[in-house]
Amino acid sequence: MREIRAIIRPEKLRDVLEALEKVGHPGVTVYQVEGHGRQSGLVEQFRGREFRLDLLPKLEIRVVCKDDEVENLLGAISQAARTGEIGDGKIFVYEVLDAMRIRSGERGEAAI
Repeated sequence: MREIRAIIRPEKLRDVLEALEKVGHPGVTVYQVEGHGRQSGLVEQFRGREFRLDLLPKLEIRVVCKDDEVENLLGAISQAARTGEIGDGKIFVYEVLDAMRIRSGERGEAAI
């Protein structure tokens, strides 16, 4: 099993959720996060004064899937989240050792 963590722009959430649903994987967890990479924040003006936003609002999406679903989900997420501009985000893939469904006690892939 694998866990996919995608850091995306907040305005792309609906597109990513629809893409995941379309490929048959509606189960997702979403977190509000802040950060920056090469984008390095923004300089904004408010009431005539400049201020710097070092940490930009982003969303982290987590999906746990079977090993053979990873490439399909990576393609769906990256295509839906891409704008072509700096700050589109990143996707990370982690190994999941085990999972358990609390309601039924199912373990492993049966739990996802």
